Amino acid sequence: MGEPIQSILIVGGGTAGWMAAAALKRAAGPHVQVRLVESDDIGIVGVGEATVPPIRDFNAMIELDEAEFMRETRASLKLGIQFNGWGGADSAYFHPFGTFGAGPTLGDFHHIWFNLHRQGLGGDLHDHAICTQAARRGRVGLRDSDPRRAPLNSLFTAYHFDAGLYARYLRRVCEGRGVERLEGQVVEVQQRASDGFVSGVRLDDGRVLEADLFIDCTGFRGLLIEGALKAGYEDWSHWLPMNRAMAVPCARTGPLTPYTTATARAAGWQWRIGLQHRTGNGYVYCSDHITDDEARETLLANLDGEPLAEPRPLRFVTGRRKTYWDRNVVSLGLSSGFIEPLESTSIHLVQSGIYKLLQHFPDRDFSPANTAAYNRRLGREVELIRDFVILHYHATTRDDTPFWRRAAAMAIPDSLAERVEAFRDRGLLFQVGADEYFSMGSWLAVMVGQGIVPRSGNPLYGLGDAARSAAGMTAFAQRVAQMADALPEHEAFLRSRNMWAPDSTAAAA
Repeated sequence: MGEPIQSILIVGGGTAGWMAAAALKRAAGPHVQVRLVESDDIGIVGVGEATVPPIRDFNAMIELDEAEFMRETRASLKLGIQFNGWGGADSAYFHPFGTFGAGPTLGDFHHIWFNLHRQGLGGDLHDHAICTQAARRGRVGLRDSDPRRAPLNSLFTAYHFDAGLYARYLRRVCEGRGVERLEGQVVEVQQRASDGFVSGVRLDDGRVLEADLFIDCTGFRGLLIEGALKAGYEDWSHWLPMNRAMAVPCARTGPLTPYTTATARAAGWQWRIGLQHRTGNGYVYCSDHITDDEARETLLANLDGEPLAEPRPLRFVTGRRKTYWDRNVVSLGLSSGFIEPLESTSIHLVQSGIYKLLQHFPDRDFSPANTAAYNRRLGREVELIRDFVILHYHATTRDDTPFWRRAAAMAIPDSLAERVEAFRDRGLLFQVGADEYFSMGSWLAVMVGQGIVPRSGNPLYGLGDAARSAAGMTAFAQRVAQMADALPEHEAFLRSRNMWAPDSTAAAA
């Protein structure tokens, strides 16, 4: 084993930078110096406010108090995503967290349901999803991990939070635990002549900051990973043509919704995310089909409260860095690539990159085999998320605008085509290895939600007593409805657990 890493420099703050600082300091303790350099003069993107359930594990790992975190970030709970208009203009479906059905059976729940559904039995698919039923009622609660407590053992939740407040909160936590924050803009990246490793960064005031390991959290520009090391970028615009977003907060009106809403528009889609103190909104679109001014007007015309700021534009290219970890630089967040925010995976990929870095943590020899394994694992995970996001566009039946006709006609990756055909053929769902995030339940929700119907099913599930299976499904659906009815309303739950920020009521009025 080589000499241990003694110093880490995180270049760039924001959500990615301070998540990295918190995790690395928690793991390394006093044995490794962890510093972060950022400039108050450089803005952060910070539009991502929706997450997926593993964020709970991350917050627990870095030992955040959940109630304090919720208050500090004005957070709400999220049970899934409501998709409006993604099939036809009047279509709607829900992608819930958790699973469908009561848990393990002789086979997969969806095969049993499909067999009954073809016979006019089994009810609606979402009668068997506690997260869907709770979300539709505006109710939330705590997951019960006991499998005998189905369906509450499938009540998975994530968070909506103010990303800027989350970064600010993590900064306070990190500084209290010994992370040193340095103010300044990086004007030069210095490299060793012998091998191109980064040796230090020079700031605008002349200071040079050196470290053994560098974490690039400089956003789209990728100051270290691309600017210095020329890692390269793999452009996915031919599959995901979205390249702009317009974001604006508005006053919160009405009850706090425990889900994200993604509403299809003429040239893209609009998000709506309810927080304690405001509602986050944004229009993600393709500039080939709409101007920035038109996107701005569309967004402002579809708010459910008074805008609280001017819409903020964002430009991006969907894709990924060809190498996430090059020599002694690891890229996290936007510096590593960007898949549009449709399924709320941006913060999750920061978290996943951090987890894998901890698993593959180097010594000062920086083993090429270790680095290659990290890149291979993260690359595969990102590709699988990419395919899942592309599915939403590929499966649309909309043909009312040039954008949606283009989306339906686009070629898709072979890896996605295989999954779609396997499902269309006989309802087959599968996962590809331990690093795939989206579950078979997620694939099922989107496939069915967007109208992909299997031509046939697994014949094994047509051998049993259909009436008996249908009765069992009906009984479980009734149990789901009863448990969803018994959950507390969203805001009442947050208040009861001291998660509600004292100033949020006035801000939301």
